[in-house]
Amino acid sequence: MVALTAATMVLEIGAGYVTGSMALLADGWHMATHVAALGLASVAYTLSRRFAGHRGFAFGTGKVHALAGYTSALFLGAVALSMLVESSSRMIAPQEIDYARSLPVAVLGLIVNLLSVYLLHPGEPDARPSGEHTGHGHAHGHAHGHHDHNHRAALTHVIADSLTSALAISALLAGRYLGWAWLDPVSGIVGGLVICKWSVDLCRTTGAELLDFDPSGLDERIRLALESMDDVHVTDLHVWCMGHGARSCIVTIATATPRDTAAYHQRLAPFGLAHLTVEVQRRTPVPLRAPLPTQEPLAT
Repeated sequence: MVALTAATMVLEIGAGYVTGSMALLADGWHMATHVAALGLASVAYTLSRRFAGHRGFAFGTGKVHALAGYTSALFLGAVALSMLVESSSRMIAPQEIDYARSLPVAVLGLIVNLLSVYLLHPGEPDARPSGEHTGHGHAHGHAHGHHDHNHRAALTHVIADSLTSALAISALLAGRYLGWAWLDPVSGIVGGLVICKWSVDLCRTTGAELLDFDPSGLDERIRLALESMDDVHVTDLHVWCMGHGARSCIVTIATATPRDTAAYHQRLAPFGLAHLTVEVQRRTPVPLRAPLPTQEPLAT
């Protein structure tokens, strides 16, 4: 699939320069980032599988996919900006377009993109975070998601490619049969804005995962669940994402009536944590003070 997409990319870029079609040229350059995205996805899956059991990755290789997705989003953003600049310049200084030769190339590009969407849509097999650890009150679970950020990035690319191909075909048809030559650069501007929005969304989600930012409030729900048990007080709590939607948690609790750590693991089981470490600290209960004796008033 990558080879076919790369060949189509070269054909579209060359045809775009030769025919003067901004829509076709933008589609070709965007397909170039599609090829880069598929290449990054392949590298990420290969690395995650190869190093899944490596002890150097403390919590597995799940974030390799987030890193590839973030890089892919940056490529999307760069292409979107270049499309906007070039299309705007074509609006000011229009160029003659060879519609007869550009239309077949645009149709071929759409067919290749739709084939890519079909092949990627069911989802790629992935390498789940793995590793063996030892420690006090430590447990592992398995979180499963249908799509990680890396697969989402690749799918986003081909969907964006399909959109730009459809816009290119529409603009070329309107220009050839209706004389709307201005629609060619306009399609580049519209495609650039849509792709820019997708790039920002993907940067936001993958960037949050890379920075261990979890806006879901899971840490607070875990705190409330533990502190609802007897006299448990949570003194330290850390929750982060390991990749593929899997969450890890390390928590320290203080209690005067400690239980076996299995009880705390069971309490947090509904949260589906892939990794959980619970440290229990015993605290001495504060004795209640006896009431001070009342003093009789002095006789006068």
